[in-house]
This record gives sequence, C-alpha cells and structure tokens, in this order.
Amino acid sequence: MEVEAAKLIGAAIALIPILGVGLGLGLIFSSYNEAIGRNPSAAEILDKKFFITFALTEALAIFALGVSLVILFL
Repeated sequence: MEVEAAKLIGAAIALIPILGVGLGLGLIFSSYNEAIGRNPSAAEILDKKFFITFALTEALAIFALGVSLVILFL
C-alpha cells in the first residue's frame, strides 16, 4: 500500500467520531427544546447548561477534524 493511500484511509477513519457528535448534538437540541416547551420559565437556567454542553460536544468534532488533518498533511 502506498503512503498516500494509507494517509487517506487514516484520515477517513479519524473522522468517524463526527457521526457520534452529530447524534449527540441532535439529542442535546431535542432535550433542550422539550425542556423549554415544558417549563418556559426555566429558560435562563437551561441556556447556560445548553451552551456549555453544545460547546463541549462541538469541540470533540473539531478535535477529530484536527487529528484527521494532521494525519493527512503530516
């Protein structure tokens, strides 16, 4: 196997966690919408927790992309 082919395969495998991140973000958004629908007065409290969990989950996707790019170009 050539080195370039191995780099492409490794970079593609490194992007597999993005599927889990997408599912996680979907669950976070649906839970947030359901919670706000049930209790709109708790929106201020839930906003802080929502943005923290959204940012941490999205950070995992950014790290996976970074690892993929490092594998691909180095």
